[in-house]
Amino acid sequence: MSLIENLKWRHAVKAYDSTKKVSEEHVDKIVEAARLAPTSSGLQPFKLLIIRDQGIKEQLAKGALNPECMRNCSHVLVFAAWDQYTAERIDTVYDFTTDERGLPRGRFASYTDQLKQIYLNQPSEVNFAHTARQTYIALGLALAQAAELRVDSTPAEGFSNEVVDRVLGLEKLGLKSVSLMYIGYADEANDWIAPMKKVRVPKSEFVIEF
Repeated sequence: MSLIENLKWRHAVKAYDSTKKVSEEHVDKIVEAARLAPTSSGLQPFKLLIIRDQGIKEQLAKGALNPECMRNCSHVLVFAAWDQYTAERIDTVYDFTTDERGLPRGRFASYTDQLKQIYLNQPSEVNFAHTARQTYIALGLALAQAAELRVDSTPAEGFSNEVVDRVLGLEKLGLKSVSLMYIGYADEANDWIAPMKKVRVPKSEFVIEF
C-alpha cells in the first residue's frame, strides 16, 4: 500500500492487547526508520531506548497520562535528546563520519568550528530545545514505518519526563526524554477511538499558498 494509505490507516491507539507482541523483525525495522531520519548537520543528537521489560514499564507507567497503554503495549520507544551540545560530541560525530567515508579527520573542521561557535555559546536550555526538535523527525518516520507494517502505535508526550529520566537513568547519559512511542496491537474491544472517522482539517485550510 502507499504511504498515504498507511497514514490514513493508522491512529493513536488508546488500548493495547497485552497478549500480542511485536516481532523483533518489525521492531528492528521501526528502529531503523528512526535511525535513518535526517537531523540538523547530521549530528543525530538523540538516542532511542527500547523498553521490553514489564517491570520497567510498570515503573514508567507511574508517570504516564495513559498508564494502561504503557503497561499493555508490546514495546515502549523513548526518544531522548542530548541535554546540550559539546565540542566533544560534535567532534565524535564528525570523526565517525570521516572514518566511515575514508576521509581524513578534520576534513570538516571549518564547518564544525562554526557549529561550536553557534551552539557552545548558547544556554543549555536553548541547546536542548534544538536537539529535542530533531527527535520529532525520527518519531514521524517510525510512526510511518509502523503503519506500513500494520503495527499499531501511539505517540505520547503525556508523561512525566522526571519519572522517565529517573527510572532510565538518563541524566548520567547526558540525555533528557522528549517523547514516547507505544507499539503493539490494539485491544479492539477497548480501543474506543478506532471506529471513529479520522479527522484532519481540510487541505484548503491546512495549506497556505503564495
